[in-house]
Amino acid sequence: MNRKKFITTSALAAISISACGNIKKIDENSFNSNCATTNDILGPFYRPNAPKRQDLTTNNIAGSKIDLKGIVYGSDCKTPLKNALIEIWQCDVEGNYDNTSQEFKLRGSWNTNENGEYSFKTILPGKYLNGKLYRPAHIHFRVTEQNSKELISQIYFKNDPNIQEDPWASDPKAELRILPITLEDTKGNLAVQFDIYLSNKN
Repeated sequence: MNRKKFITTSALAAISISACGNIKKIDENSFNSNCATTNDILGPFYRPNAPKRQDLTTNNIAGSKIDLKGIVYGSDCKTPLKNALIEIWQCDVEGNYDNTSQEFKLRGSWNTNENGEYSFKTILPGKYLNGKLYRPAHIHFRVTEQNSKELISQIYFKNDPNIQEDPWASDPKAELRILPITLEDTKGNLAVQFDIYLSNKN
């Protein structure tokens, strides 16, 4: 997809993508707890049926590797949810999404374990032009769980200079989704922690 069409396409995608079934815009006012993770736009690059895998760095893909991990909680803000499906997708370091290949590069899905935990090994994404401005680096999330409302969101990274002018990343509702990249151990491995709080369907 031509990234010059991103603004128009993403505006439509934020409302719905009919080819993907039941993906719809979630009412921000419907959350019933103060810990619920906020929504973000779906964007035009979602692909259903991403493979079940935790390591997205196969085939010597370029980029700084990170461990992306967290816990999915229910609407009471404290109960971990097992078997929640986490789907993630992102661009490569050149700002390109794999929209067509059967490799589903930098796309994956995984279910949380008994303790509500998930983890992926991926890379820090690059950036691409959105009109005349670059979108800040980001990773997309879609989270589904049988008793919870579907969450479509994105994470960003602290000190990214493109956040301030981006209409989605600069929204106050994105504040808790702008995350630090930390040194996880003495070997210089990088990690990003993103805990997710879902709201009940009813």
